[in-house]
Amino acid sequence: MITETETFHSGFVALVGRPNVGKSTLLNRLVGQKISIVTHKPQTTRQRINGIVTTDNAQVVFIDTPGIHVAGGKLLNQSMNRAAQEALDDADVIVQMVIAGQWRPLDEQVQQQIQASGRPALLVVNKIDQVKQRQELLPWLEEHVDAGLWRKVLLVSARNGSGVDDLMVSLGELLPAGPPLYPEEQVSDRNLRFMAAELIREQLLRYLHKELPYGVHVQIERFDEQTKPLEIDAVIWVERASHKGMVIGKQGAMLKQIGKASRLQLNRLIGRPVHLSLWVSVRPGWQSNPQTLRDSGFID
Repeated sequence: MITETETFHSGFVALVGRPNVGKSTLLNRLVGQKISIVTHKPQTTRQRINGIVTTDNAQVVFIDTPGIHVAGGKLLNQSMNRAAQEALDDADVIVQMVIAGQWRPLDEQVQQQIQASGRPALLVVNKIDQVKQRQELLPWLEEHVDAGLWRKVLLVSARNGSGVDDLMVSLGELLPAGPPLYPEEQVSDRNLRFMAAELIREQLLRYLHKELPYGVHVQIERFDEQTKPLEIDAVIWVERASHKGMVIGKQGAMLKQIGKASRLQLNRLIGRPVHLSLWVSVRPGWQSNPQTLRDSGFID
């Protein structure tokens, strides 16, 4: 409990960086449960997700964003980059994530965007569990890190939690004084329907190969919490008829495998048995269709 001499702090913290540096893994670690899907494929996160962590003296609302990348011509890619930029504009504090020992041109680009924002910022160097000798990072940090830009540089492992407590303390010190923005028990601004679609898409990313996963989208058609088991009907969009066959697989084997894996994840998320029905629909050009993207929440 906060005492009369202490001040409660609250605000928004944007987690930004190039694709696949561990932003969603860190968010799940901080929140204490899975609210953002994680795969080894870049651009897994497509939409902004807020994860809420409430401690005795602070409430930190983490904004998990799509990885900033060189956008192609598709409207979906542009909306993902725009979501990342809007997070910078909305944040009280910015956390840039990079991978220990790696510094790419896109890391530099993200750093420049943070500098232009004028927001207080922390640099989180992730995956330190993969570095045998931490002193080996010193020359790399001296070469690439502009010490004047960062309030602190923190070494963490989103996978095992090392350094995460120090990150929370540092953020609490930087956030403005103010009351909680969300109820204490709330951990995300997204509802179960959204999370269900994301968990199904996570399995599509895991099981499908090459470029196909980036052309799929999951739309929840029915989410009936009154039934036992809970009934979920979902349609998987693909852009080409040939892709439909790849998702379904020979005699439906791939779709069954994806459905089984998705159902196990949904059971864990919702805490009760789920009956999941999946089917596949061809939606040519959906990634560049403004109305489709608007209906799906990618653009306003």
